[in-house]
Amino acid sequence: MSRLLQTTFIPTTPASLRRHSTGAPPLTRIRTRTRVVESKIREIFMPALSSTMTEGKIVSWVKSEGDKLAKGESVVVVESDKADMDVESFYDGFLATIIVPEGSSAPVGSPIALLAESEDEISIAQSQVPSPAPAAAGESKPASSPAVEDVSPVNISSSAAVIEAVAKLGSAAHPASEGGKRVVASPYAKKLAKDLGVDLRGLSGSGPSGRIVAKDVEAAAAAAVSAAVSGGAAAGKPSAPGVELGKTVAFTTMQNAVSRNMVESLAVPTFRVGYSITTDALDALYKKIKSKGVTMTALLAKATALALVQHPVVNASCRDGKSFTYNSSINIAVAVAIDGGLITPVLQDADKIDIYSLSRKWKELVDKARAKQLQPQEYNTGTFTLSNLGMFGTDRFDAILPPGTGAIMGVGASIPTVVATEDGRIGKKNQMQVNVTADHRIIYGADLASFLQTLAKIIEDPKDLTF
Repeated sequence: MSRLLQTTFIPTTPASLRRHSTGAPPLTRIRTRTRVVESKIREIFMPALSSTMTEGKIVSWVKSEGDKLAKGESVVVVESDKADMDVESFYDGFLATIIVPEGSSAPVGSPIALLAESEDEISIAQSQVPSPAPAAAGESKPASSPAVEDVSPVNISSSAAVIEAVAKLGSAAHPASEGGKRVVASPYAKKLAKDLGVDLRGLSGSGPSGRIVAKDVEAAAAAAVSAAVSGGAAAGKPSAPGVELGKTVAFTTMQNAVSRNMVESLAVPTFRVGYSITTDALDALYKKIKSKGVTMTALLAKATALALVQHPVVNASCRDGKSFTYNSSINIAVAVAIDGGLITPVLQDADKIDIYSLSRKWKELVDKARAKQLQPQEYNTGTFTLSNLGMFGTDRFDAILPPGTGAIMGVGASIPTVVATEDGRIGKKNQMQVNVTADHRIIYGADLASFLQTLAKIIEDPKDLTF
């Protein structure tokens, strides 16, 4: 689902053509009015693609300067803090000038391009490129340093001259046609390919119409490093990590979002309660229905949702510190590690959906998350969060509460454990440890203990999970 670009109208009526209150005869005023022609130049803003997004990164411009646009047509691909999205134009017109080039970031609501109503007004729009915002303290560059390569892509100037220089620099890295074969890639991808030593020929692009974008080049470079490491190990040479030790790396857009959320979480008073749950029956059920596409994640989400039905306060949320909401839906968010960050796709109404449909939905969400194609409602509507590290053999851990929710549950591995049986003997059972972190302003110890007892009963006798 694409998003519509926000625009604002910039009136550009020449001062000599504006109406003045004079004593001229009515006919003269009428003639003057008929000569007024306003150039409709609109600013295209960085859209807010999620409720937590404060800035966006331009992945690629689908259209080039001078291209004609139709209302509803994709213009640019923007990376938010969670996903990449095609953004559409809200008006017909011409893409007059690009203010924020590919690979650069801009705050939500700031202009990223200018849209002209007619082709004749493109030159007028190009003369109205907004001046760059003042650099933050410690980020200013010497005024005498004009070299484009000395300017960070994130803080690059939005002046027309610099943008043109960047475009030329990118084009020089890999010409549009090599050996008679056209290489369709964004200017930033071409520049990045030159810097990383990646040959664009043979790469498959993930951008619009198969266009090669920056993340395709980065993936190719990472694959080359991985292959080199593997080759060294196979040859008996010590393997090296696929990172440059000692190098400082700036946060990605997603990492910035995670950082902000984690800092925000510190303002919430939380506490933790752990519980050991026997999983023999759940493991048996999983083996029985795994061939039908059911995943363990879906089973755990379903069990958690059914327990939350009986304990709505654990599914509640407090946002203002003065009140809390009993959420009307049970939406289970599940943490998923993806390249360069973490995201929580949401299984909406998990208590009402059968386990087979829930598993299919989960697979679809994971595929979209890894392709950075999740829509906002698919990752920001969670009311309770699951974080499972059991597949790594982790037996227990504490999770950090996501802002705006009441609780998160960390799930450890199910491991063979020596326990006392009901008849007083010693036996072996598979058990997993779950730890819940909760907002103590609205959820108390007895609430969590009761919820975990209910969850344990459902998992230890999972007949209701397949209904």
